Amino acid sequence: MTDQAVKAADDHFDIQDVERRVKAIFIGSVGNLVEWYDFYAYTAFALYFAPAFFPNSDPVVQQLNAAVLFAATFLMRPLGGWLFGFIADRYGRRLSLTLSVVFMCFGSLIIAVTPTYATIGFAAPAVLALARIIEGLSLGGEYGASATYLTEVADPRHRGFYSSFQYVTLIGGQLTAIMVLLLLQKVFLTPEQLKDWGWRIPFVIGALLAVVAAVMRRNLHETEAFEEAKKVIKPTGSIRGLLKYPRELLLVVGLTAGGTAAFYTFTTYMQTFVKLSVGLTEDQTTYVIFGSLIFATLLQPIYGGLSDHIGRKPLLIFFGLAGTLSTVPILTTLKETKSPFAAFLLICAAWLFVAGYTSINAVVKAELFPTNVRALGVGLPYAITVSLFGGTAPAIALYFKTLGHEDWFYYYLSGMIFLSLIIYATMRDTKHASAMHRHE
Repeated sequence: MTDQAVKAADDHFDIQDVERRVKAIFIGSVGNLVEWYDFYAYTAFALYFAPAFFPNSDPVVQQLNAAVLFAATFLMRPLGGWLFGFIADRYGRRLSLTLSVVFMCFGSLIIAVTPTYATIGFAAPAVLALARIIEGLSLGGEYGASATYLTEVADPRHRGFYSSFQYVTLIGGQLTAIMVLLLLQKVFLTPEQLKDWGWRIPFVIGALLAVVAAVMRRNLHETEAFEEAKKVIKPTGSIRGLLKYPRELLLVVGLTAGGTAAFYTFTTYMQTFVKLSVGLTEDQTTYVIFGSLIFATLLQPIYGGLSDHIGRKPLLIFFGLAGTLSTVPILTTLKETKSPFAAFLLICAAWLFVAGYTSINAVVKAELFPTNVRALGVGLPYAITVSLFGGTAPAIALYFKTLGHEDWFYYYLSGMIFLSLIIYATMRDTKHASAMHRHE
C-alpha cells in the first residue's frame, strides 16, 4: 500500500472514529437531557401544583413544603449512586444508563396521575414523595454513569470539551421544562387551567420522552475503557474496591460541596427567589430564568474546551475565588433590583464563575478513578455531597427567609464555595495526572 493510500485509510478511520464518538456523546447527552427535564419539571411547575398538594394560604410556606420535598428526594441519590454505579462498573455503562432513564419514566408518570390533596388528603403528598424518591434514585445513578460514559468515549485531547455536554444537557433539561411552561402559559392554557390540571402535562411529556431515551440508549456501544478493563481485571464496582481510594473520595466531596450549592442556587432556587424576593411577575420570572440558563449553557463548552488547553485546576480556582468574593454582592443587589433586565444581568454574572465548576466537574471526578470503580467513585460521593449541600440549598434559603434573615443564606453559600476553594488550591490538576487509563 502506498503512503498516499495509507494516509487516506487513516483519514477514513479518523472520520469514522469521530462520528462514532459524536454519536455516542449525542445519545448519552440526549438521555441526560430527558432525565433532567423530568426532574426540573417539578421545580418549573411548583408554583402551580404546590397548592394542590400543600394547602396553605401562605405562598412562601407552600413553596417551602415543595422545596423540602425537593430536598428529601436527594436522600435517595446516594442509594442511586451506589446501585447504578455498581451496575455500570460490573455490567457496563450502557445498561446502567438505560435502567436509570426507565426509573425516571416511572417517577414522572406517577406525578402526572397523582390525585390532589382535595381528593385523597395526606395520601397526595405521600404519593408525590414516592414519585420524587424514584426520580432521586434515578438521578443518583445518572450522574456517575453519564459522567463516566461521556468521559470514556471522548477524544483524550478534547475530554474537557466533550464531557462539558453533560451540563449542557443538564441545564438543557431545565430549559426544556421552562419552554414547556412558556408554551402552556402563553399559547395553550389559561392560568386557571394550569393550576387546575395543566401542570400534569409536562410530566406526561417527560414520561414519553424517557421511553424514547431508553430505546436510544439500548443502542449505545459500550466504552472501550470498560471492555479493556474486563480483559485485565474482573469488574468490581464494589464498595470494598472503592474504599481503596480514600483520598479520591474525599476530593470528590470537597470539590463538589461549594459547586453544587452554587449550582442549585442559581438554577432551582433562582426561579423562586426572583418571584418571591425580587418581586417579579410570573412572566418576568420565566423569561429571566430562561435567558440566564441559555447564557449558562453557552458557557459550558467554552469553559470545557478551555480546560483542555490550560488545565482543570485554574478554572476551579477561578470559580472558588470569584464565588467567594461575589456571591454576597450579587444576591444582595439582585434582591434590591426591580428591573427584570438587571436581574438577568446579575444572574448571568454569577454564571460567569459558576460555569468554572459546572463545565468540568464531571471530567475532573472521572479522571480521579481507575476504570473498574470509576462510575461508583464518581457517582456515590457526589450523590452524598449533593444530598447534603445541593438539594438542601433551596430549603435552607427559604427557611432563612421565613425567619426574616434571607441574607444569612448569601453568607452560607459564600462560605461553602470558600471551603471548596481550599480543595481546589491544594489538589493536583487531573488533566496532567489522570487515572483514565488505569485498570486496577
